[in-house]
Amino acid sequence: MRIDIFTLFPQWFGWFFEQRHITNAMQSGELTVRLLNYRDHTPLRHNQVDDTPCGGGAGMVLRVDAVCAALEAVYDAPCDRVRNRRPVYLLSPRGRRLDSGVLDELGDGDGFTLLCGRYEGFDERISEHMASGELSIGDYVVSGGELPAMVVVDALARRLPGALGSDESALYESFSDELGGELEYPQYTKPAEFRGWRVPDVLLSGNHAEIEAWRKRHTGAPGEAGD
Repeated sequence: MRIDIFTLFPQWFGWFFEQRHITNAMQSGELTVRLLNYRDHTPLRHNQVDDTPCGGGAGMVLRVDAVCAALEAVYDAPCDRVRNRRPVYLLSPRGRRLDSGVLDELGDGDGFTLLCGRYEGFDERISEHMASGELSIGDYVVSGGELPAMVVVDALARRLPGALGSDESALYESFSDELGGELEYPQYTKPAEFRGWRVPDVLLSGNHAEIEAWRKRHTGAPGEAGD
């Protein structure tokens, strides 16, 4: 899978690419991520990529010509036809909410492109004529698309073979098919007792059938599970 991320701040991703599961996925060849800077391809002077909003208002808006030039330079195709070759998603709070179903769709293909916004957002013509759709990580606003892009890549990378070291690590995660799309059961570790707070006895019993039954009962149940 190859994910292309267009951004004004590729340096933001330095820490992200050092994370073990991302490194594992990339070293195995299961995942390729390319960081592409709008400024490297802008046709405007002084590396300009944004301008003031038409009609007035605060902030700056990413220009349609700057984003178009970047897409055309990277994909060697008219910017309004790139989405015919591969999905192009604009990261925006008004986009489709990212969940396991959306991740399933994203993971089914060979890859896709993410457009990170900044400042006051994108010229609407970018969404209308260049994007296949829009993605959101929630009903709130962050300073740009870089953090949402990391969330998308992180959530997909951990699903790839070998990314987590053990394939079983992702098998029984929250929202997985094995858990029926429910939240994962509570987890405990040593010490067995701390300040009077005990690990449920069944988890210390060594009886795997009872442990499995306990976990099934508590799948999807938030909060503490003491029985």
